Amino acid sequence: MSTSLDTPTTPTPPGAPRETPDRDLAQLGLAALLVVVGAYTFWEATTLRVGFGDPVGPRVFPYVIGAVTVLLGVLLVIATLRGDVPQAEGGEDIDLRHPADWTTVLKLVGVLLFTVLTITFLGWAVSGALLFVGSAWSLGSRTLVRDVIVGFVLSVASWYFFHEGLGVILPAGILDGVL
Repeated sequence: MSTSLDTPTTPTPPGAPRETPDRDLAQLGLAALLVVVGAYTFWEATTLRVGFGDPVGPRVFPYVIGAVTVLLGVLLVIATLRGDVPQAEGGEDIDLRHPADWTTVLKLVGVLLFTVLTITFLGWAVSGALLFVGSAWSLGSRTLVRDVIVGFVLSVASWYFFHEGLGVILPAGILDGVL
């Protein structure tokens, strides 16, 4: 008897250890996290209270997202137990031997914390522009005038998109009455 690849199979002698495929424990951890997050999302969807007049309602999306997340977690468990291991990153444009640039990470965390702390007072248009400028500066941009213009245009445009297009009210802050 031969396999589909026409290679003979050799029986494993009794008592000999079986060859087990490589299993990546990090993948199993990620799969467990996906299942937990998906199940929690699904469960939280059951707690949403909506009227009976809306047949689709806001619960449909959390149900779908939760179910798909659980399914992906289960599929990742199956793939991991079968021995599927992702190929290591080759690092086309980065050198994996160098350590992380913690200065840049700390700058970005500082910019994000500043945004969180000032968004109510300054509003999204100003705070979002400062978020863009600070992030660009943290990542190495040295064109301050262009960054300020692009940040302001993006934050004001996104404010109007959310406010007028989606009906989601973002804080106007110090520009209340101007926007």
